[in-house]
Amino acid sequence: MASLNILRRSEAAPEPGAQAEVRQFLTFQLAGETFAIGILRIREILEYIKPTSVPLMPPFIRGVMNLRGAVVPVIDLSLRFGRDETTINRRTCIVIIEVEHDEQWQLIGVLVDTVHEVLAIPDSEIEPPPQFGSKIRVDFISGMARIDNRFVVMLDVDKVLSVGEMSLLSELSRQEEAQEE
Repeated sequence: MASLNILRRSEAAPEPGAQAEVRQFLTFQLAGETFAIGILRIREILEYIKPTSVPLMPPFIRGVMNLRGAVVPVIDLSLRFGRDETTINRRTCIVIIEVEHDEQWQLIGVLVDTVHEVLAIPDSEIEPPPQFGSKIRVDFISGMARIDNRFVVMLDVDKVLSVGEMSLLSELSRQEEAQEE
């Protein structure tokens, strides 16, 4: 897999005393759209490894993987967003992300179509999330970055990968399967 490049976006000189904060984001493709996650939450990027399936989990939890002795759940972001299951191909990756839950850090793998690059984006290029018309839940979006006359959806990892919400959905999935039997 090719290494990621950090691109510096050129911008007009800031006014004296008004320094715009520039943050770095990993961009990736998912179902034809470009998304971004703050680089400080990314632990590593792995080539796709088929996860071990776990019974009675909601469909968006594809299974678990062994990451140097740690059991890491693998989430299909496309299914999490209510879309079709991610089709596995040679560019499919698992991005390992750190998520805080009950004052502890937990690793979660997210399945993406392909990883693009790391971009340094000034706060001045980030718009608030739209209140309507988005193809994913509004609370999953932390902002929209303007990149070369297009928008990149910036994800709120704590909402998208909320361990509490995913546990609740897992429990509901178990209850539904038990009722069907």
